[in-house]
Amino acid sequence: MIVKKILPLGLLVLIVAFALFAVALTRDGELVTPTGQGTVNVEGSVFEALPLPDYAAKHITADYKSYLIEVEPGIKVHVLDVGEGFPLYVQHGNPTSGFLYRRVVEQLPLDRVRVIMPTLVGLGFSSKIPSSHHTLDNHVRWINAALNQLALPELVYVGQDWGGPVGMGALARSPGLLKGVVALNTSFNAPTEARDLSRAHAVVKTPVVGELVTGVFGSIFDTLPSVQGDPASLPDDVLTLYRKPLKDSGNMKAPLALMRMVPDGPDHPSTPAMRAVEEYTNSLDVPAEIIWGMQDPILAQGLPLMEEKFPQAPVTKTQAGHFLQEEVPAEIAGALLRIVAQLQSIQTVTPQVEPALTSGLEAAETQVDEVTE
Repeated sequence: MIVKKILPLGLLVLIVAFALFAVALTRDGELVTPTGQGTVNVEGSVFEALPLPDYAAKHITADYKSYLIEVEPGIKVHVLDVGEGFPLYVQHGNPTSGFLYRRVVEQLPLDRVRVIMPTLVGLGFSSKIPSSHHTLDNHVRWINAALNQLALPELVYVGQDWGGPVGMGALARSPGLLKGVVALNTSFNAPTEARDLSRAHAVVKTPVVGELVTGVFGSIFDTLPSVQGDPASLPDDVLTLYRKPLKDSGNMKAPLALMRMVPDGPDHPSTPAMRAVEEYTNSLDVPAEIIWGMQDPILAQGLPLMEEKFPQAPVTKTQAGHFLQEEVPAEIAGALLRIVAQLQSIQTVTPQVEPALTSGLEAAETQVDEVTE
């Protein structure tokens, strides 16, 4: 009789303990906003300067400007900004930061182009927010607000992963700003029917399970080398560059929230905003190029859709993976400069690449307009 009473009581204790654990695990998170030191003048506008810790500063040169743009009360977007000349707006995705384009910058003539690298809210040194605030519409609004404060007259845009829909969504709200596009591994199309996502996305969309997989039994940052063509392209110090700002803030909600933002059907909360992005990109008539990582297990299969989106765009297929900025920066730089050259009616613009990278760029250019099924 005593045994029968103890067993249900023990089971009840386990259930309550698990419920409390699940509640703690899935808590929404808090707003964490960075505080800068001093100010920085950016093309006549004054922003809050953000000095970088040594582990981040060592990855870039001293001529970079690092600053914060407050896009809503308490929400700030961190921006890296370097160079003088034609504006290039480059947008990263999940779970990296504006630093993802640092190797592309190394291949560009910074006396002729200015590279603007915002970091999505929730990642890098931008504000961290509750999970429930991570919506595509919010991210589009915040990046649009940052671009508006920069008061750019025109720009060429490159986007990858979530940087595709967020960047294009932001530009759609500022008509006339976009003059050219370099599309990396991303998508600009809304789902019209239920669709299968990558295995990782399918697993993490389940409440509690996602938190366990990405926060308790592992980390999304530990898996990043596995989505590369060359896993060595993401060494430990680079993973630290992307991981540590979130860990130090105490709010690491963004990577999982951004994965759950990926629409898997027409009823997903992100789909209406994706439809707006799709309509905008369908209306574009600007110079475009496509640089694609064919070893990307997440988005490599999306190339045919991107080719349909920009049917006249030259296509460079590479053996890079998801974060191709880390693997083929010269190819991306070359595409950006070719588009700037078109816009400025310049016959030839050559990126400042090392000899080893020059041969890689020339090889990539021979693949233009090829189509892979």
